[in-house]
Amino acid sequence: MKESTPEIHKKKAKKSFSFALITISTSRYEKYGNSASPEEAEDLSGKAMKELLEAANHEVTFYRLVPDGKIQVIEAVLSALESSADIVITSGGTGLAPKDLTIESITPLFEKEIPGFGELFRYKSLEDIGTSVILTRASAGVITGKAVFCLPGSPNAVRLALSEILIPEAGHIVRHVRE
Repeated sequence: MKESTPEIHKKKAKKSFSFALITISTSRYEKYGNSASPEEAEDLSGKAMKELLEAANHEVTFYRLVPDGKIQVIEAVLSALESSADIVITSGGTGLAPKDLTIESITPLFEKEIPGFGELFRYKSLEDIGTSVILTRASAGVITGKAVFCLPGSPNAVRLALSEILIPEAGHIVRHVRE
């Protein structure tokens, strides 16, 4: 059986990457401030992402906890983009509440959107949360040669996104973003 183009691309891609993780949560920020790690901030989603990435032989080289706010979110993303991270992942602030400003903060920075990510994430989430999936605005795009993924803040959502989409596709994503 002949290999597909994506399979060929994945084989040629680097296997290990560095990730930047940004958790967006005003309540957690008010309690823990500028935490240096998800463990220090009792950040269950950040901890789940870090564990999944490290188990897949990737490295977390940047972590930031910020409150919901356009300026804080943008500053954190820009800092992550300047770091050694290959991929940036945010969790939190993708819902419909007035305080949920992640999408409004980050998507204007996208040079290219990756609409398939949000579509696939919602499709895969349907089995777990049913039609409530319409409430998430999970999104992704490319900024200055790096892929940026905006995930909901729930631990189950980040586990799904990383284990079923991002980790399997990391090499393929980075390869194309850097071409």
